[in-house]
Amino acid sequence: MRVTLLATVTPPVAAEPSCYSAVVNEWWCYQYVEDRSGEIIDATVQHLQITVAAVLFGLVVAVPLALLARRVPRLEAAVLGFSTGLYTIPSLALFPLLVPFTGLSATTVVLGLGLYALTILVRAMLDGLRSVSEDVRESATGLGYGPGKLLMKVELPLALPVIMAGLRVATVSTVALTTVGTLVAFGGLGNLISHGVQRDFRAELVTAAVLCVVLAVLLDVLLVVGQRILTPWTRGVRA
Repeated sequence: MRVTLLATVTPPVAAEPSCYSAVVNEWWCYQYVEDRSGEIIDATVQHLQITVAAVLFGLVVAVPLALLARRVPRLEAAVLGFSTGLYTIPSLALFPLLVPFTGLSATTVVLGLGLYALTILVRAMLDGLRSVSEDVRESATGLGYGPGKLLMKVELPLALPVIMAGLRVATVSTVALTTVGTLVAFGGLGNLISHGVQRDFRAELVTAAVLCVVLAVLLDVLLVVGQRILTPWTRGVRA
């Protein structure tokens, strides 16, 4: 009599779902960061590039506007009203207005955010120049400083702490506003945030939001360090 032994086959164990799968959908998932690292890095780099370009564009426009308002006092209200009025234009309206001229490109976002930054930058420059003591100006003029040299060698260096304070606020706010660029598909981390909201993709949403905060903090720290380097005479002054 032959006895046939049947081998017991153990069914394969199903792999546990990922922490960012549709089944689990955790708020924080490091596995998502590892798996999508390329996509996250590209979005972060784009976000940083747009932010820096927008702030630089804002500075380029804000400097002559502030100097004009200071040189011609009767134009100050008009300049401040213009820069403040730009900030009241919703991005949903401003970006489409720029698209016919710049297309669906990063330039559209840079120009829009740079115009928004004028609200802070123009006022910060005016306040900084006003903070320079009149006695200092008179002393420099008495030493033979002309208007141009007085501005570059005396007024701007002394106004720099106030200007840098405004630049820090403008930079941090621009980091947040850059996410709105997702309207034209150039929002950096905003593209990930928008996708995360639309798909209820929690890990993507939280990761992008955290990186926005990290970028804002890092840029703010860099500006503080830059201010300390450019204004060594203020290091020993306590607030």
